[in-house]
Amino acid sequence: MRLWKNARLLVIGLIVAAIAAVALWPEAIEVDVARAVRGPLRVTIDEEGQTRVHERFVVAAPVAGRLLRVELEPGDAVVRGKTVVVRVAPTESPLLDPRTRAELMAAVEAARAVVAQARADHDRAAATLEQARRSLERQESLVEAGAIAREDLEDAQTAAKTAEGAFRAAQAAVARAEQELRLAQARLQTPPARGRVAEVVAPVNGVILKRLRESETVVPAGEPLLEIGDPRQLEVVADLLSTDAVRVPPGSPVSLEQWGGGQPLHGRVRRVEPSGFTKVSALGVEEQRVNVIIDFAEPAAAIRALGDSYRVEVRIVIWEAADVVKVPVGSLFRRGNDWAVFVVNDNHARLQVVELGQRNNEEGQILRGVEAGQAIVLHPPDTLTDGARVAERAR
Repeated sequence: MRLWKNARLLVIGLIVAAIAAVALWPEAIEVDVARAVRGPLRVTIDEEGQTRVHERFVVAAPVAGRLLRVELEPGDAVVRGKTVVVRVAPTESPLLDPRTRAELMAAVEAARAVVAQARADHDRAAATLEQARRSLERQESLVEAGAIAREDLEDAQTAAKTAEGAFRAAQAAVARAEQELRLAQARLQTPPARGRVAEVVAPVNGVILKRLRESETVVPAGEPLLEIGDPRQLEVVADLLSTDAVRVPPGSPVSLEQWGGGQPLHGRVRRVEPSGFTKVSALGVEEQRVNVIIDFAEPAAAIRALGDSYRVEVRIVIWEAADVVKVPVGSLFRRGNDWAVFVVNDNHARLQVVELGQRNNEEGQILRGVEAGQAIVLHPPDTLTDGARVAERAR
């Protein structure tokens, strides 16, 4: 009887222990699983760019004047030295408002009064000169007769020379006053525009890219009016962060995507400009940017649909290899100063430190630590630890 009781207690204890073990047994963590694979890897610098005509010419107004309406439209072909692209006519004098006209009329009357005063001074100086000359003649006669001293003759000669100088000064004053009168009268008048229309011909063969002025208007000398270029000679310019631009050598291959066509276009970096500039990003952060110039590697027929200032997506290749071991970037995380992944082995996650090589936005090169074909945890959660049971999440 006691043996039976002991056996029953033992069975009950085993059942309780089994229930406790099941309750305390750790559940498997559901995770996404990917595999390390062998294949090509390409590292690119991605940025927006735009096309532009390689050589563009700006036609400016050769003189200040009235620009006649520009009849040419963007896309019209022009011939170097033959096609007249803009015409500039002489400008007319501006209209006078009542106040300005009254001021100019008053200036004319004042100039006439100055002329009258100058002529009166001229007449007085002429009379003085005539009197001085007669007195000099009398003094000379008296000296010859011995009636007066030599000093009196010298005084008469000095008086005659002084009168001649005053007379010449009065003549100059009259001439100056008359010129000032003509100037005041000219300001009051509205003379017609004179001179021929200045015509500007196309400096190169090409098409009108942009019409900066269209309607008739008054323009100063040097005002930009048109832009001319050859749309068949296109290039792409992309402004990169200066920290990215230093990694781009001339000659790097480029893939041009999202330009509107079905297939990507190809090109090569021709030049990385030596000078950068400051640009404010959409978030309001000042960034140092550098322009990278890219030439198309496609025939002209392949880029016929593109024009000046069209948007493209630029992918500049700075490194590529044909056969490397690679894993998704989402499986990598930091472990101190090293990179690590979780390798799935017998439904358990094993922490594995790896040596990371090149990487792009999607994949990373594994130099050591993981072999091709091994399963790894994709986007490991913070709760995942070394040795934890895992189960692949159903997709």
